[in-house]
Amino acid sequence: MEDVILLEGIQVPAALGVTAAERRMRRPVTLDLEVACDLRPAGRTDHIRSTFHYKRIYEIVEDVASNQEHKLVEALGARIAAAVLGKFDVDRVTVTVRKPKPISGVLEYAGIRITRTREDLA
Repeated sequence: MEDVILLEGIQVPAALGVTAAERRMRRPVTLDLEVACDLRPAGRTDHIRSTFHYKRIYEIVEDVASNQEHKLVEALGARIAAAVLGKFDVDRVTVTVRKPKPISGVLEYAGIRITRTREDLA
């Protein structure tokens, strides 16, 4: 059995793009995270100390997206996954990154979905 914390529809500005001009624009991206961890203690105790605070996870996502430059959505997703795995004792993180309107009028989103585990940090 696997429990998952879901954070869906996170919107943060990101320094993202192949060109320096694109990265300077800091356009918003939409992110979804699935953080696999044992939620049984939180279910039993009904206490925030028994789980991972959503705001803390969000703050890591915001920090990585906004305060680092990324040429590729793949790099942004991998860096967010590594930061979450490095900060919290979780089993697995799946990150979905959507870059809206990468080609105006033709494409709604371009994006990626990656899954990383603790073993990937080694």
